[in-house]
Amino acid sequence: MGKSGVGLCLAFGATALIALSAPSTGGPMKFSLTSPSFIDGGTIPIQYTCKGTDISPPLQWTNQPAETRSFALVVDDPDAPNGTWVHWVVYDIPDAVHEFPEDIPKQDKLPKGGVQGVNDFNQVGYGGPCPPPGAPHRYYFRLYALDSALNLKPRMSKAQLLESVHRHNLGEATLMGRFSR
Repeated sequence: MGKSGVGLCLAFGATALIALSAPSTGGPMKFSLTSPSFIDGGTIPIQYTCKGTDISPPLQWTNQPAETRSFALVVDDPDAPNGTWVHWVVYDIPDAVHEFPEDIPKQDKLPKGGVQGVNDFNQVGYGGPCPPPGAPHRYYFRLYALDSALNLKPRMSKAQLLESVHRHNLGEATLMGRFSR
């Protein structure tokens, strides 16, 4: 049995009686970040990498804390040879936005709200996975629920963004994908 149910099996001669309880629904749902293109821990499809068209993947998020007023997103690779490599920085995403479509434009301000920072390719917007040949790298998509808009100027770095995020963070949802060349 899984941790959400309880099972009981009693054997009576040749007959077995199995009683199962329904899964527990206790407590609020967890703040989560998903993609319709890959599962958590799965392989990031090639079109979202430097071997493909290098466009951003679609993302969806649900169950943010009730006090959320904006979101911030950071995507990075902790397995990069010279330390963590930043692939995407987005902030001041309005609380009414709960998804990004595929191929977010590489521009300072987004059409439905949100501002993009600079990645470690020294570009605005998404720069997909592009590890050296070898073992797969892990790419963490971290979405922060914030208690206010940060009102930061475009082109902030991950470090600059996180200074503000830590003061306003209500919760974090993470999606991890893998890619190798």
